Amino acid sequence: MKRIIINCLTAIAMLFCMLTISCSSDNFDKNGLETDVDVSITSFKVNGIDATINQKTKQITLTLPYGSTVTTAVPEIVIPAGASINPGLGTAIDFTNPVYIRVINGNLYKDYVVNVVVLNPILSFKINNVEATINNANKTIMMTLPEGTNLTSLTPVIELSAGVSINPTSGKVVNFSSPVIYTITSGSISVQYTAIVTTPVTGISVAFLGTAATRQGITNLDEKAASDWLFNNFSNVTYISFDEISGGANLASFNVIWWHHDAAINLPTIALSNNVITALKNYRTSGGNLLLTSFASQYVDALGIVPAGKGPNNVWGDFPPAGWVDANSWGMSFKGHENHPIFQNLQTFETGKAKLLQSGTFRLNHTAWWFIPEWGGYVNGAGWRSQTGGNNLASEDWDDTLDGRVTISEFPGGASNINVVEISMGAYDWYNEADASGNPSQANSFLGNIQQLTKNSINYLADH
Repeated sequence: MKRIIINCLTAIAMLFCMLTISCSSDNFDKNGLETDVDVSITSFKVNGIDATINQKTKQITLTLPYGSTVTTAVPEIVIPAGASINPGLGTAIDFTNPVYIRVINGNLYKDYVVNVVVLNPILSFKINNVEATINNANKTIMMTLPEGTNLTSLTPVIELSAGVSINPTSGKVVNFSSPVIYTITSGSISVQYTAIVTTPVTGISVAFLGTAATRQGITNLDEKAASDWLFNNFSNVTYISFDEISGGANLASFNVIWWHHDAAINLPTIALSNNVITALKNYRTSGGNLLLTSFASQYVDALGIVPAGKGPNNVWGDFPPAGWVDANSWGMSFKGHENHPIFQNLQTFETGKAKLLQSGTFRLNHTAWWFIPEWGGYVNGAGWRSQTGGNNLASEDWDDTLDGRVTISEFPGGASNINVVEISMGAYDWYNEADASGNPSQANSFLGNIQQLTKNSINYLADH
């Protein structure tokens, strides 16, 4: 009987222990790890300015006034009692790029991404309700107003960030027949922006050539962006398809035909048909001009502009529209050709050099250029000129002697009768695709150089 009573007491004690453990296990997972603790940042400030915290997406977003320094900012962060944070409280952090912060409490942690944005000095710049494109990297303000606008007497309406002043002031009548310098001041900071206002180019008839039946049918986003820009910046523009040329369309009225082919490495079959080749050869013989960009640079071979087999020998970059980024900005060197009409009014980073594609911008790198040193037996730029009959005008921005790549060239060589310009480098990118996850790209701050380069090329061809 005694043994039975002892066994019963033991069983009751064990049951009590199990219940006790069960009651206290709410704060632990099945492995005995503490899980009922707080790991959330409840406040995040820099220079006394509160950030927006999204606990669901773990995104912290902070907007600071123009002129704020973010390279050595010390944020004020409130975290739960007993928690720690990495980087530690009181640490100076460089917020130039997104920063990851981890909060640790007990056995749990939570990662946040902090994005700090410093406001630009000019929030908007409008004339006659047309908004300008503001390039804060190059400090340019650019816009195109309708044909016939009197550029000598215009009144910009300018919206500025808090604490920023500008001269000339908003509402002041300004003569924009030439570039205008605007001086921005904020505290001890003083910078200058160049405002360039233009109207559509007149007196030149330009055709935009494509494979789609109509301009509205263009599906390649890079080709569409180029087409839209052309129609907005030249007053006499026509879209023409290869099928129309094959069917006998009259090309005589066009000063310049521009083919920007970005869709695929291989040229489309219709572009290589006998009817089209013959029509474009006759057009050129009769005084017509061709601008060939991106993969269309290969057309110099098919049209007999260069000797057979002497077209671009390094053609690649036919990637799907997923987008990728590069830590470096891509540009070109046109050393020795600084005074060439094609390169006028570009924003340069040193004499004879300009950037076209900003670091961090999504790109596809569609390239159809000549690789001089190892392939084709050219040896150097002089050899290329001798064998192709063209003038090589630009290379990559590291190549000051223009002996490495041919990224922009004109045909035929010589000082007169130029009727073909080709632009073939991957940095000549009109539309920046989203990344593989569908996230949109940042804006390319050097797009203005691509636009200016194209406008110069069309004007240059029309003058010859």
